[in-house]
Amino acid sequence: MSTTAPGSRPDTNAPTVVAVDLVNGRPRLSMRNGTYLSPRPLPPKGNLARITLMSIYAMLLGGDDVHIDIRVGSGVGLEIVEPSGVVAYDAHGRNQQWTVTATVADAGFLVWRSAAFVVTAGADVIRRTTLDIAAGGCALMSETIALGRSYEDAAGPFRSINRVSHDGRPLLVEDIDLRDRHLTQSVGILGDNRVMSTVMLLGKAPQEMVAACESPLHGPGALARAVAGHAHEAEQLVDGSWHRWRTEFATPRRAAPPQRSASPESARPATRASEDETPVLT
Repeated sequence: MSTTAPGSRPDTNAPTVVAVDLVNGRPRLSMRNGTYLSPRPLPPKGNLARITLMSIYAMLLGGDDVHIDIRVGSGVGLEIVEPSGVVAYDAHGRNQQWTVTATVADAGFLVWRSAAFVVTAGADVIRRTTLDIAAGGCALMSETIALGRSYEDAAGPFRSINRVSHDGRPLLVEDIDLRDRHLTQSVGILGDNRVMSTVMLLGKAPQEMVAACESPLHGPGALARAVAGHAHEAEQLVDGSWHRWRTEFATPRRAAPPQRSASPESARPATRASEDETPVLT
């Protein structure tokens, strides 16, 4: 996420909304700015729509409550590209929230490789991700959580909650509670490491687990997870899983050529969107 200079904080909290559908064989985006994030379109690849998220305010500060709502239609994909990471700053005794809610329809797919999410000393973050994937749908997501900046000895507290359902049944129910520093540093959690990187394949099952960091879910899906002292080290350990699963399950196909219509209605200019809305794009 790109970070702008701090200004007055918002009094309201509107979600950032992104939806994509397949229209005449091509992806069509509908987007709305939220209080904290503005979605911007990128060139599509076949039936894969692509966007980036740009921040409106410096974040995450104390009291920030970021919501992102995503809907992926049938037969189409959506890729979210983050130009830079997110830093949760010292909250000065207040909470910080980061919430993502997504639905993926049958034969739809979501691709989101998050940049590093850095939790600094004094931050107090709850990060929630809720996905509802239809039968035949798929999501490939990754996250890298860094507890503290390189010069900090402590971070957080931090908690990450993931809830994923597939075809109406629970697929992944995960609550990573890193609020207790001593427990977090114990063997079997992070130990001496401060970074955890995870790749999640949800809705599709690979034929085999190739890397030591990979494990199957009890359902169509798999996780690749690694811990390390630095973000680039943890991400390198799961890179192979990301690229292999993306090639197998989230490769875009060629979009249909645009249809031409002789109807006079098609020649009319599009209605101008409001300031908070991005025009529909194909």
